[in-house]
Amino acid sequence: MRPMSTHPIETDVDIPANHVIVLFGATGDLARRKILPGLYHLALAGLLPKAYRIIGSAPPAFAISNEDFRTLARESVDQFSDLAPDGGVWDSFVASLSFVASSAEDGSALLAAIEEAEAAIGGDVSRLFHLAVPPDAVLGLVTMVGGSELRRNARVILEKPFGVDLASAKTLNVVIKANFDETQVFRIDHFLGKESIDNILALRFANRFFEPLWNRDHVRYVQIDVPETITIEGRAAFYEPTGAFRDMVVSHLFQVLGFIAMEQPTSLEARPLRDEVHKVFESIRPIDPTHVVRGQYDGYRDEVGVAPDSQTETFIALRVEVENTRWKGVPFYLRTGKALAESRQVITIGFEEPVMRLFSFASNVPENHGNRLVVDFADPGSIHAHFFAKRPGPEMRLDAAQMTFNYAGSFQKAHHLEAYEYLILEAMLGKRTLFTRSDGIERLWEASANLLASPPAVERYAQGSWGPQSAIDLIAPNSWCLPE
Repeated sequence: MRPMSTHPIETDVDIPANHVIVLFGATGDLARRKILPGLYHLALAGLLPKAYRIIGSAPPAFAISNEDFRTLARESVDQFSDLAPDGGVWDSFVASLSFVASSAEDGSALLAAIEEAEAAIGGDVSRLFHLAVPPDAVLGLVTMVGGSELRRNARVILEKPFGVDLASAKTLNVVIKANFDETQVFRIDHFLGKESIDNILALRFANRFFEPLWNRDHVRYVQIDVPETITIEGRAAFYEPTGAFRDMVVSHLFQVLGFIAMEQPTSLEARPLRDEVHKVFESIRPIDPTHVVRGQYDGYRDEVGVAPDSQTETFIALRVEVENTRWKGVPFYLRTGKALAESRQVITIGFEEPVMRLFSFASNVPENHGNRLVVDFADPGSIHAHFFAKRPGPEMRLDAAQMTFNYAGSFQKAHHLEAYEYLILEAMLGKRTLFTRSDGIERLWEASANLLASPPAVERYAQGSWGPQSAIDLIAPNSWCLPE
């Protein structure tokens, strides 16, 4: 029997005001895999509003009944959650679900359903629109919601990709700005909802012994490494026009880089923190295509929907340079890809070696093992300080040592919450600190323009490997910290 969540709520956790949550794309893959199970997890943790309704929506061609939507929710939780869809919380959750067909051309039925739900709740009710739809449907829905009574007291969650280049990102932002205030818009990046990513800020700014070392005088390199063992798993319609760079680097890895490289903000409120992250983005030099390796796993072109001569990359490694006083000359190495040897999410800060080498190493101890800080940000996450210490015995020889902090008792772990679900909660609360900003998105596409215009050819690599050999050559004389 699967467990129920029984952890008590922390006393300092805010609970959102009463809400009507509208899920566009309610019958789609993202809704089934993430959003519906995630909302149920929030309900189990006691983190949904005291009173709420969840309205699923899709175009008329994909319309289903209320009962079918509730069945879909149960099947989603059964398949994609480790928590059972049973008991009083489930009964209340499933009773809150309903479905209404709507389109970008006509939102009248949806507005009527929302007003009916608000009347049933009573009092002031906030609205949250979650656009879990394909990119080509976003502009129409933003215009429909923002140009009607649906907009009242509303916030909007947008899913990546936020455009596919600078021109499309600007078009998207113009439409959003015409219909919503920026404070109403939440561009979701689940990497930023991970507690271990947030803890980078605490690690630096709450501990005096780390911050003085966090600069070009002491840091030799930074790596952000997110390999995945899965293939595209039949998602060629999305992946073929997108690729690893647009899917992962712009949307995720650059955002993590911003948190690592930022200066200390005046507070952790959204504006000052995102201002400092944006300064990092402004300092990123245009990406040099000669500092990029693109790969494609063997068998990708055999996937249904993939062109037989496809040049879409399923792997990418690149060197990024942040041209400011703190980081000038320090390479940031980013790597991600499909069908690789491991699934990991790791940040490595490699510190400079001592000026003089006084000690010899014990046998089988790699010299590059020490002087590293490793943040494993796969949920629940951990932090490891790698250093050298004397091996016990009469000789002065060094052995590898490690100090570790684990997040086994984290808030999200205790409540069975993934980073994605935590960000949905933050959006309901109106907290924008962990969401990306329109000017930041545009700046990242601008820095990527050279690469998008002149990408290097893809190189083939075997499934289960670590990608093309060129990725190893790219960062020489440094080396990737994975595999460990």
